[in-house]
Amino acid sequence: MTSQEIRQKFLDYFKSKDHLIVPSAPIVLKDDPTLMFSNSGMTQFKDFFLGYKTPTAPRIADTQKCLRVSGKHNDLDDVGRDTYHHTMFEMLGNWSFGDYFKKEAIAFAWELLTEVYGIPKENLYVTIFEGDASENLDRDQDAYDFWKSHISEDRIINGNKKDNFWEMGESGPCGPCSEIHIDLRTPEEKAAVPGITLVNQDHPQVVEVWNLVFMEFNRKADKSLEKLPAQHVDTGMGFERLCMALQGKSSNYDTDVFTPLISKVEELSGKKYTGILENEKDIAIRVVVDHIRAVSFAIADGQLPSNGGAGYVIRRILRRGISYAYRFLDTKEPFLYKLVPVLQEQMGTFFPEIEKQGKLVGEVIKSEEESFLKTIENGLIRVEKLIQQTIADNLKVLPSEEVFELYDTYGFPDDLTRIIAEEKGLTIDEEGFKAEMEKQKQRSKSDSAQKVYDWVVLAEKPETFVGYDQIESETYITRYRKVENKDGEFYQVVLSNSPFYPEGGGQVGDKGVLENASDSFEVLETKKENGLIISLINGLPKDATALFTAKVNATERKNSQGNHSVTHLLHEVLREVLGTHVEQKGSYVGPDYLRFDFSHFNKIAEEELALIEDKVNKKIKASIALQEFRSIPIQEALEKGAMALFGEKYGDNVRMIQFGSSKELCGGTHVKNTNEIGHFKIVSEGSAAAGIRRIEAISGDKSEEYFQNMEKQVIELSQLLKSKDVVRSIEKLIEENAALKSEVDALKKEKAKGEISDWKNAYEQKGNKQLLVKKTSLDAGSVKDIVFQLKREIPTSVTIILSDADGKPMITVGVSDDLAAEYQAGAIVKDLSKEIQGGGGGNPGFATAGGKNLEGLENAYQKALNI
Repeated sequence: MTSQEIRQKFLDYFKSKDHLIVPSAPIVLKDDPTLMFSNSGMTQFKDFFLGYKTPTAPRIADTQKCLRVSGKHNDLDDVGRDTYHHTMFEMLGNWSFGDYFKKEAIAFAWELLTEVYGIPKENLYVTIFEGDASENLDRDQDAYDFWKSHISEDRIINGNKKDNFWEMGESGPCGPCSEIHIDLRTPEEKAAVPGITLVNQDHPQVVEVWNLVFMEFNRKADKSLEKLPAQHVDTGMGFERLCMALQGKSSNYDTDVFTPLISKVEELSGKKYTGILENEKDIAIRVVVDHIRAVSFAIADGQLPSNGGAGYVIRRILRRGISYAYRFLDTKEPFLYKLVPVLQEQMGTFFPEIEKQGKLVGEVIKSEEESFLKTIENGLIRVEKLIQQTIADNLKVLPSEEVFELYDTYGFPDDLTRIIAEEKGLTIDEEGFKAEMEKQKQRSKSDSAQKVYDWVVLAEKPETFVGYDQIESETYITRYRKVENKDGEFYQVVLSNSPFYPEGGGQVGDKGVLENASDSFEVLETKKENGLIISLINGLPKDATALFTAKVNATERKNSQGNHSVTHLLHEVLREVLGTHVEQKGSYVGPDYLRFDFSHFNKIAEEELALIEDKVNKKIKASIALQEFRSIPIQEALEKGAMALFGEKYGDNVRMIQFGSSKELCGGTHVKNTNEIGHFKIVSEGSAAAGIRRIEAISGDKSEEYFQNMEKQVIELSQLLKSKDVVRSIEKLIEENAALKSEVDALKKEKAKGEISDWKNAYEQKGNKQLLVKKTSLDAGSVKDIVFQLKREIPTSVTIILSDADGKPMITVGVSDDLAAEYQAGAIVKDLSKEIQGGGGGNPGFATAGGKNLEGLENAYQKALNI
């Protein structure tokens, strides 16, 4: 049975049991502050479990793309070193929202596994929750009794809270669970050791294949449990492990989920995969084929690699794959991107986003590979310098600070530093490196640390967003909770009628005030969490149950929604001018400016930018009225021509925004007419990533300010130049400056010739070597030229020049080639630069260092004389 057939049989089975089959949600979460990625099948249904939204159907089934690489659920370090851990994996799941519960969930699972898939019953074991006295939780007797009707009691195992009480995170929906394990060992192995003793013991052939979670509790911030409004079922079956079981393999990587990718890696690298666990080459191949899946789907869902947040995680995964390939597969050129077509062929039918976005995914990965391979090459040079310095200092251990700087600042893998050091007979300060890593983690934690208390519910009132129609409304606080972070103590509030738009869809959240006759509080931000619109205020009202007036900052809202509307016009114009391949890949919409990322593979010419700007402004001046379809079926919106973006999760009903021929699915706030936008001005255009261009622009008040400032600058320039023809006057200045620069350069060369003659005669004989230590005010370029000439012409010499040009200390050191084995210019300059509070570097024959302490040049001079 192929993996495609296994996946389809699952969906067909649950469709026959009256489940609605839904597509996978994006792997990247954009509007959930508690998670970066979907790390389980239930992520997209969280609001249903918490009662914030009504389920689209009481029974649902799907296959969900999941990623576990951060936080509590982090499998990254295990990937490649065993047969079953993965970064990205598929979770087959069936869900009941207040419909069926334990009895039916257990019966469905048993029937599917044993009758549809034909797994022998004697190969299966099940676990149930044994209870936990500390939480006042009883043994799950119901699950035990239901399982008894399907499987012998000696195959039902009690499990502790760690294994059999499922929790998504520190807080949220949770409940007892029942795991189904499969024993894939040979008959001889089963006879020797009973399978029941290997359940949940990390045995590679006795593995959990399905987890049935019975959601009936909510874990609060104070760690207490409360009953959910209704009982739900949340099941998750690891697709890759199921394929391993049904295809009779002993490793996930031996199934057809991975073998096509492995074959391609073998072809590209010339290395043969043998499946040996401890073999570094095989580990590298497993890492590569796993990581390419995670990275490709994240990019297809709209998350580009970057230096922060979810983008940093994706970049880290990709670089881990590149690093393994570089070290153990001997691939020194980009090649991971060549695996994307294989992935498209394998998974494009079930996940159309990888099929449609394949070209972009490949371009981004290739660009990241090129960049990181350069990082590795540059890092190798830095490591070599570090090793030379360590050897010169007669040490055997590379200092942890330097190794960590290579890792943290330059992105050079620490394990690669370790390997190179060992080849030279050195080690790294492991404990010191761990300490540096821990310091960094603590710094990150302290920057983001936040204590969130439980909600205090004041009133069971409907919580409604009214911000599309008004920016001021009378309202009640329905619930609040305290928040403490490094900036102090604040309160998050949910309002019965909120005019504050919550951050989302690229648009910033509204700010404003919440006030009544007794109190007034600043609304600092507004976000959405688990379906709730949450505004952050800088205090708690004396009477939180009183009636308040909520007022949005009108100026900021006006400018933000103008910028949002103009991104829609810009998107349409980009597709007109550049082609229909253009698709939005990210945006930021605030009151001060807008940023729009889109797919396009070339730099946009100045003429095209001018045309784009002109076309957008013509649409603005055309006074196109907004047509808002606040809630229409998504299929109807698509039939009307609305743009739907990959990486976004849409409901059955959507909001469509139309300005003439521009039609997009969008939840943001917008102008009522394009003439409210004012003027649109592109400020910059550049590359955001491979295959992704970025336009930054302004409109409205900021555009007006821009032209006012430009006019002011032109007037001031005209007055300074005493000319109305500013352009011609500046051209004349440039010409004069170029002529004067040529004269200055000629004078510098003449002065340098004189210095060379004097300095040649100033070397001090020290034994059989010659030392020159000189102070000068020559610029860095002239000093460099002189030092290179002297170290060529003066044998067995060390030349040290200390310059104070432009009031900045600079030390330059040259060592003649015949002394290179004895003296290191880099070591000398490193020692002397301490006196000027600076740093620098170079090679064994030439090095420079700049600093902050000009007075320290005298100390450096005296120290240099004593070399």
